[in-house]
Amino acid sequence: MLSPNDKKLEKLDPFYQPSVSKQKTSAEIISEARNALRTVRTQRPFTPREDQRKLFGPTSSRTSENRPPSSFSLHASSFESPDSRPISGTRLSPLELKPKAPASPTTEEDPCLSFPKPPVDPAKIRRISSARARMFRAAAQGALLPDRALPPAEPQKTVKSKETVMMGDSMVKINGIYLAEPNAIGHFQSHPLQLTYGGSFGEIKEQELFKGTTSLPSHLRSGGDPGKRPAGPVPCPSSWDPSELEARAVSKADLQEKDTEIEADEVFWKTRIVPILHELEKELHHALEEGNLLGNKFKRRSILLKTLYKLVDVGSDSLNLKLAKIILALKVSRKNLLNVCKLVFKISRSEKNDSLFQNDSILESLLEVLRSEDLQTNVEAFLYCMGAIKFISGNPGFLNEMISKGAVEILMTLIKHINENTKKCGACLPNSGHLLVQITATVRNLVDSPLARRNLLSISALPELCTVMEQYVADKDVCTNVARIFSKLTSYHDCCVALASYSRCYALFLKLINKYQKKQDLVIRIVFILGNLTAKNNQAREQFSKEKGSIQTLLSLFRIFYQRDLNSKAWVGAGDEPPGLQRQPSEVEDVLIKLTRVLANIAIHPGVGPALAAHPHVVGLLVTTLEYKSIDDCEELVINATATINNLSYYQVKNSIIQDKKLCIAKLLLKVLMSNNMDGILEAVRVFGNLSHYDDICDFIVQKNVHKFMIALLDAKHQDVCFSACGVLLNLTVDKDKCTIIKEGGGIKKLLDCLQDFGPTDWQLACLVCKTLWNYSENITNASSCFGHEDTNKLLALLSSFLDEEQALGGSFDQDLRNYHKLHWETEFKPVAQQLLNRIQSHHTFLEPLPIPSF
Repeated sequence: MLSPNDKKLEKLDPFYQPSVSKQKTSAEIISEARNALRTVRTQRPFTPREDQRKLFGPTSSRTSENRPPSSFSLHASSFESPDSRPISGTRLSPLELKPKAPASPTTEEDPCLSFPKPPVDPAKIRRISSARARMFRAAAQGALLPDRALPPAEPQKTVKSKETVMMGDSMVKINGIYLAEPNAIGHFQSHPLQLTYGGSFGEIKEQELFKGTTSLPSHLRSGGDPGKRPAGPVPCPSSWDPSELEARAVSKADLQEKDTEIEADEVFWKTRIVPILHELEKELHHALEEGNLLGNKFKRRSILLKTLYKLVDVGSDSLNLKLAKIILALKVSRKNLLNVCKLVFKISRSEKNDSLFQNDSILESLLEVLRSEDLQTNVEAFLYCMGAIKFISGNPGFLNEMISKGAVEILMTLIKHINENTKKCGACLPNSGHLLVQITATVRNLVDSPLARRNLLSISALPELCTVMEQYVADKDVCTNVARIFSKLTSYHDCCVALASYSRCYALFLKLINKYQKKQDLVIRIVFILGNLTAKNNQAREQFSKEKGSIQTLLSLFRIFYQRDLNSKAWVGAGDEPPGLQRQPSEVEDVLIKLTRVLANIAIHPGVGPALAAHPHVVGLLVTTLEYKSIDDCEELVINATATINNLSYYQVKNSIIQDKKLCIAKLLLKVLMSNNMDGILEAVRVFGNLSHYDDICDFIVQKNVHKFMIALLDAKHQDVCFSACGVLLNLTVDKDKCTIIKEGGGIKKLLDCLQDFGPTDWQLACLVCKTLWNYSENITNASSCFGHEDTNKLLALLSSFLDEEQALGGSFDQDLRNYHKLHWETEFKPVAQQLLNRIQSHHTFLEPLPIPSF
């Protein structure tokens, strides 16, 4: 025979997905709070924000060797020429080359000759001014300066540098390059100008070096072998001008002058150059769009792209983002698509550049890459494109824009495409796992938006995400990200219903728990999801429990983390925590908290609860938890374990392990009752309410003076605490020998106060009070001697008032709550209260006129 609560559960309507999330009525809220079987709430597992923006975070299971890099260099030379032909594949024959060894230096040769220096670093070349660039080109062509006189009006500027043009009696040396043409000397005679490449600063230096004629070394004039040069360092010539030493020395004033020039350059760049570049980008993009030249069919597209690629080396993030937008609009492919995606990714790694993305509206260009380009050909380009989008999605300011541009639909289409390819090929595509990590991390950020959640539900995205976990079950990073998505989604009723209706998810989650039992960050989220699914859905409780090995999997996981918790407790040692401070649960404790929550939720199902109550390992682990954990050690774990025991103790079945261990449980709950935690006290009182059906527990309650504690709780002014405490007192008064105990500590007066304070809004509590007083007064001979004269008058007044329907139900309730109160008033309170009133009136000979209390 089913209990009334079981019949209620059987009559529950099947869950369905409403168009909008239904708001609970006041009656439903009260009803849920008063259920004998209760679900348990807990917090979603915390995901710390990563300090650095990378493709894969510090908790990734991928090693640095097995994942694409997040840091790399990118220059104009990285891009391919649009006109470059494909590689022919023809192997060329090696050239026969017999290098000559350098000849030994002779004493006749100039001692200042040295070995050739390596080419100048391209990074330094990029920093030099346009004048210095012309100097390098002139040097490469054999002429240092153009064959013309300097304009007389051009001012001369003297700047010091690390390297100088050294000129002796017979040679000219510039950065290790010897000039042999006589006309170069003529230039120096006409223009006493020294141009030097200055190491870290690279300035142009003008200086008067000599007066008179200078000739080149004989071997250079006669076309001698350039290989004949000194083999090592030689002393400087004696004819060196001391003024050159002064020119090479860098004084403090010179350094200040350089700093001033650098600052001036920076100001000039920001005030003059940057606005021009911005205007150029705007005008260029507008002109290309106006001429319908965007795309890959523009005749002079290759010339434009070459120019744009060269501008990458300017090194401005703002400019590079604008260049990337135009380059993407020109529909580049292959390596160039990869490099432009890398360029955007590199810029997006800095959080301070988020404003650039917002101003330049490049997000649409990135989404267009995912929408239109071929995935299999451009997996690596998609990877860095998605990495940039992932970083942007981490900024809440971008969520609405991303969703409005169809980011949710584009990403889910991409996931579906990957799933189909994987199913078709029978294996995962190369690098698809890396890409899925970026996609799922982005979806995880997007689901914070209600609009994104509605979009996901409208396109049935949740089964597709489950398919990802099924196909990439060996990829922990992918599974963890999807679990994080579900952790967020199942916190909302409509999403929870949608996932619960996908029957394959339960077996999938169990498979993941078994595979990653020791991976706390993944299993805690899976268990949290299961707790959400089973919290309000009776069908989900049944489906999960019917999966093969479901309970055994939970117990196995419980043992692993219980043992970890014991080991960590032994390692930390007792007394390390300051007394009186409530600490946050450890990662291990958090898993146990989520596990007990799942057990408490599935125990609500009438077909599952009795089986769990009779399962020795389930009850054993819960009892063990109460034995080794105090509420001060871990409040939430102890409360959840107590709530689970409460749900299991509801089922009075013959083979119940709860019944076998009821005295042990009662002793353990005394610790919780003596704590200062009201939530813990409330759960413990509920368990005593179920266990006090047994005579030996009633004896234990009286023996340990627990009944006095229950009477004291009636003063708590906490409606649920009073309801549970009154339930324990009601069970005690069933035994005639224990009826009188409720008079201890002013129990009668406190019951009447509860009736007066909570009766008009809680007819279930009012009914419990009346039943308790009915049991207590069973052998009544005189009402005044039974209750006391004052309390008798008060009770008669309250009952008379509450039995008046107009006065009892005339409060300012909404219609739904009024109907709820009327139901309980008519079916529960009124019959008991009328009988109690009749009994008291029949045994109260001196009935005085009583004032009607107002509520």
